[in-house]
Amino acid sequence: MKKLFFLLLLLTSVYVNAQKTLIYCGTLIDGKSDKIQKEMTIVVEGDKITSVGKGYLKSGNGDTIIDLKNKTVMPGLMDMHVHLEGESSPSSYIDEFTKNSADIAYDAAVYAEKTLMAGFTTVRDLGGSGVNISLRKAVDAGKVKGPRIYTAGKAIATTGGHADPTNGYREDLMGDPGPKEGVINGPFEARKAVRQRYKDGADVIKITATGGVLSVAKDGSGPQFDMDELKAIVETANEYGMITAAHAHGAEGMKRAVEAGITSIEHGTLMTPEIMELMKKKGTYYVPTITAGKSVEALAKIPGYYPDIIVPKALAIGPKIQQTFAEAYKAGVKIAFGTDAGVFNHGENGKEFGYMVEVGMPPMEAIKSATMTSAIMLKIDDQLGSLEKGKLADIVAVDENPLENIKTMEHVTFVMKGGIVYKSINH
Repeated sequence: MKKLFFLLLLLTSVYVNAQKTLIYCGTLIDGKSDKIQKEMTIVVEGDKITSVGKGYLKSGNGDTIIDLKNKTVMPGLMDMHVHLEGESSPSSYIDEFTKNSADIAYDAAVYAEKTLMAGFTTVRDLGGSGVNISLRKAVDAGKVKGPRIYTAGKAIATTGGHADPTNGYREDLMGDPGPKEGVINGPFEARKAVRQRYKDGADVIKITATGGVLSVAKDGSGPQFDMDELKAIVETANEYGMITAAHAHGAEGMKRAVEAGITSIEHGTLMTPEIMELMKKKGTYYVPTITAGKSVEALAKIPGYYPDIIVPKALAIGPKIQQTFAEAYKAGVKIAFGTDAGVFNHGENGKEFGYMVEVGMPPMEAIKSATMTSAIMLKIDDQLGSLEKGKLADIVAVDENPLENIKTMEHVTFVMKGGIVYKSINH
């Protein structure tokens, strides 16, 4: 009987040890400190980090070792503005009439995996058809490889506004979409639309506070919500525990959204010094999406790529975002990392780091904008955003020191999410 007991004890010990993964980090960026650390070991058990310590910890019997001694290791990256259901192409506008939800879902699964393999282990999906909610469920269930998804489901617009899904349709197809479809007029419908998003399973609320570049409509910057509508949206979202995001290019619509208490401004192209000060006062985050601005400008110069009505908007708005970001950063506005991936190819999200650094943001701050700052904005900083004991084991690595070469962020070579390795340096 004693022999059986000791055998069971031994087997249990081996099993427990087998659950331990030791990650040897040559250079470590923890997501919180401004300083790098050298020769560190991260211990992972299950889906969590159980310790982060100096030196290369000696392995025990059954431990798994991941040798990243010649890499720079950091928390899983976060992109606060993606659209996983689609990707820019000359056929994008026709696809709305030819693709079924199942087609969109298969595409989204591919884009989700590309995003994860680029090192982005958490994203905020800011608008699609609702397939993005099902995608989140599939990723959470382990059916699809992808990042942790916090999704808005369908963005909320006003009639004819950016994100009205029937803009540009012929009359017999246009119909009159309402709150269920994410189109509102007045505060009553605004509240209903938020509650519908909650009912659908959305995590966050996205509105289109101004006109947009890629919608089939003439205006790309004018305000599209009244204050009573904006306040109804924000108040209702707060009541349901949901953070909010506002697509905004023009100043007036942006200002209204900030005054209404929106969590973040997306794009912010024509942001003024007055709005920057208001954002600082209100604690509003800015998600710049510089990569999207540069992409739409370049694509607009290709004949026939976009419908004619979009081209002048893309050429006017696209080039301005990077400079607005530079001014907002210098003014002290809180910056969370976001790219608008889907407007350009998924998996190229890392380009944003270079564009941020190019106009004055130090590399470490750019990395922190995609780690701890984004986690705080999403209110998940108790679980993610830094490499600390007790947090989820979302860990990535790059070949070079990004403080010396920020372009290395475009080539993530190791990806772990929740303790599972999805991309290894050996593959």
